[in-house]
Amino acid sequence: MRVSPSTANRIVDAAKGILLQFIPDIYIYTDHMKGQQAGKSPGFGLSLVAETTEGAFLSAEMASNQQGEDPTVPEDLGINTAKLLLEEIYRGGCVDSRHQSLATLLMVLGEKDVSKVMTGQLSPYTIQFLRHVKDFFHVMFKLETQSADEDDKMTGGDKVLLSCLGVGFSNLSKTIL
Repeated sequence: MRVSPSTANRIVDAAKGILLQFIPDIYIYTDHMKGQQAGKSPGFGLSLVAETTEGAFLSAEMASNQQGEDPTVPEDLGINTAKLLLEEIYRGGCVDSRHQSLATLLMVLGEKDVSKVMTGQLSPYTIQFLRHVKDFFHVMFKLETQSADEDDKMTGGDKVLLSCLGVGFSNLSKTIL
């Protein structure tokens, strides 16, 4: 399956149509690769990243359907990805839902000290990941729900403050000078 270079422009126009309703400065860059440079990839996708005023990055991404499935309309992909990004922005926090489990893993493996992170509503994947963390590392997280109406600074949906005590993992193969 070949992808026309104009497909990227169609995706960008659709995504911008949604995002420009909320903020005027939207920058979406396109990158069209073909053949060996694209790894013979038979499709297209979109990754959107938003930076908060505090410097946190929230992201959303989608890719076209595989061959043999219903074909993906580029405009639909752009609109759906923009809506996913807006949902991540509404959830808020310092970590988007796709990377919540990575942040919690780094907290667990960190120093034997208390680590905290504020996220949006926990994804089902993160909930199951926290169960695995409890089984493998015997570390339990303290979860505190904070409503938007409790704090004037918070906007969007309810937030979750996760805190835990790290296990102090260290690399045994690391040479000490």
